[in-house]
Amino acid sequence: MAGRNHSSFISIPRISSKAPTSPSKQSFQDWDDSDSAKEATQDVDTLDVTPLIDRTDEEVADANFKYASLQEAAANFRLFSDKREEIERSFQRLVVSGGIEEELSEIELQACQLLTEAIRLREQYIRKPLNPEWQHPKPSKVTEYTTFVPPPYDPFTKDIPPASSHCFSWKRGILRIFANAEDYLCDKCLYQVPSFEQFGTDLQRLMTIVNDPDCRSFCYKRLMFLSTKDQMHRILNSDKEQLEKMTVPHRDFYNVRKVDTHVHHSSCMNQKHLLRFIKSKLKKNPDEPVLTNREDPSKPPLTLREVFDSLHLTAYDLSVDTLDVHADNSTFHRFDRFNLKYSPFGHSRLREIFLKTDNYIQGKYLAEMTREVFEDLKENKYQNAEYRISIYGKSYDEWDRLAQWFERNKIYSDNVRWLIQIPRLFNLYKENRILHHFQEMLENIFTPLIQVTIDPSSHPSLHRLLQQVVGFDSVDDESVVQPRLNWSRIGPPAQWTFDVNPPYSYYSYYIYANLYVLNKLREARGFSTFRYRPHAGEAGDMEHLAVCFLLADGINHGIKLRKSPPLQYLYYLCQIGLAMSPLSNNLLFMEYFRNPLPIYFARGLNVSISSDDPLQFHFTKEPLMEEYSVAAQVWKFSNTDLAELARNSVLQSGFEACVKEQWIGKYWYRPGAEGNDIQKTGVANIRLRYRFETLMDELALIFRRQVPTDIHVLPNWKARWTA
Repeated sequence: MAGRNHSSFISIPRISSKAPTSPSKQSFQDWDDSDSAKEATQDVDTLDVTPLIDRTDEEVADANFKYASLQEAAANFRLFSDKREEIERSFQRLVVSGGIEEELSEIELQACQLLTEAIRLREQYIRKPLNPEWQHPKPSKVTEYTTFVPPPYDPFTKDIPPASSHCFSWKRGILRIFANAEDYLCDKCLYQVPSFEQFGTDLQRLMTIVNDPDCRSFCYKRLMFLSTKDQMHRILNSDKEQLEKMTVPHRDFYNVRKVDTHVHHSSCMNQKHLLRFIKSKLKKNPDEPVLTNREDPSKPPLTLREVFDSLHLTAYDLSVDTLDVHADNSTFHRFDRFNLKYSPFGHSRLREIFLKTDNYIQGKYLAEMTREVFEDLKENKYQNAEYRISIYGKSYDEWDRLAQWFERNKIYSDNVRWLIQIPRLFNLYKENRILHHFQEMLENIFTPLIQVTIDPSSHPSLHRLLQQVVGFDSVDDESVVQPRLNWSRIGPPAQWTFDVNPPYSYYSYYIYANLYVLNKLREARGFSTFRYRPHAGEAGDMEHLAVCFLLADGINHGIKLRKSPPLQYLYYLCQIGLAMSPLSNNLLFMEYFRNPLPIYFARGLNVSISSDDPLQFHFTKEPLMEEYSVAAQVWKFSNTDLAELARNSVLQSGFEACVKEQWIGKYWYRPGAEGNDIQKTGVANIRLRYRFETLMDELALIFRRQVPTDIHVLPNWKARWTA
């Protein structure tokens, strides 16, 4: 940043009715050619920020006048509605003088080149859709199971699409798809994915970039600038944002759509709900057989009463304290102890009875609790969730058993979509001789999926289930030390026969690679596709976040990004979604006041708030509102902040395009105010204009004003403006 004598100064535009209007579609597509930055610097005054600390009597009077104006607006908001666009256009912008070529040193220019190289690496791996979901969205389909905004499918349809001529094979741990049997014999594979060796090379290159000292210094300065710029924006425009929100009737934080973007199904209820359910079953159905007698399988199964008698428990003994599922101080940095909290009263048998889909009673109790949680969401209407449910890869028929559980119990809600979580537990299966090598695990997970995509009649229940599935997750304790890979010598999954668990990068690559191929085929067949949104950055090695930068559509947690300025800056530039759970982190890995969520949010990262495990961390039947309320109190979030976080959660979620259109606006896929419908989201256009203009300024900086519009992993991808 250079001014006279190469010194920096800050300029603030005056408020004027002639303030720059919103950029057109063309200017959003070609920001580097636009004159919006020049327009924003016209007619400006230099601001010395030091006197802001000590306010004069005139400043106090001015503040009181502004407050009175807001009170008047609140009382007469309908009179202001016709001035909304004028209010939006007149917000004050922070402009740093000096041209890009002048303000960057040679070292900083080299850092910019490294960052653009990293973005190009990500572009090679993230699947570019042939037809983005927003271009030709399928219309909603009303059925007997829908209540609010219906999805574009019948969740329990009897209509099964015909089979295609595709066939498949496995090679070195990756699915290979062929158009027909003839192409299979000729080895004409339809879809190519970067090889594991290429991934290893690219990951090592990315780690070199993010560990480069000059790149770290440059990214740290840019992140600090973003934080300061956000503070100045709030000082200058918070009143205008509030005034703009007041012009919108009816809509407030309570009735904007929000999605719990990261919550595990087996702990989706709170502890009181689970306790009440257990007591109810023990009172009403004590003689119902619920568990196989493992000591003597020839004997009749154990009833619920017999199970509790064997544990020396009565209904009178039960309380949330004896239930012992809530995390506490003993779980901090002890993920092993936290996992024990999934067992009510500390007994795995009760976990199997009440919190499993595959047990003697075929998941009956968990299905009943799930429907009760659905009723709570239905009653609230505006809260939604994406539940994680497990596929372990231990056996080939896991998918069919899970799909039958969904159908048998009619598991569906307009408020809920599902992600499949894959626990990284191969070492346990190998020790118990369930699996012999890692290839078996991959085949158990992906072979049924490719079969049902080629011929839906081969697994009809699974075909119906996959309509509700929007993504895949990878879960386990990240803090466990993992073996370092020698990328030049590591073999394919069929050769991983060791008792040790494969490292995070090994799991992630093979999940990503097979999802890539599967999505290509499903897209060609007109079926829904899946995103890869794993757990990353909660603990463990920084390499996990680098892996996800290359392979993932979004991540859960990401608190360790605070230790890597280059990765944090790259996640910002690409607007990779972060589903953060501060109450969960508070009891596992990081105290609440140290959580970086408010810092990420201020800098403009794509952050949403999620609950993770309500059973372990929350107290009410609205865990997501608990998260928002605590965050608002501790970090002093405004109503605009909360509405923006809620909108982010919808954008990160896998809900269908037709649903998002109803929830947050027709052009929801466009970044900035162009994609915002304040009547639906409650987010001030001023805020989103600031976010997008700031992001484009940063992209213009690292690309030296030649910001490309053909990079689909960047938010200014031209396809977002042609729909």
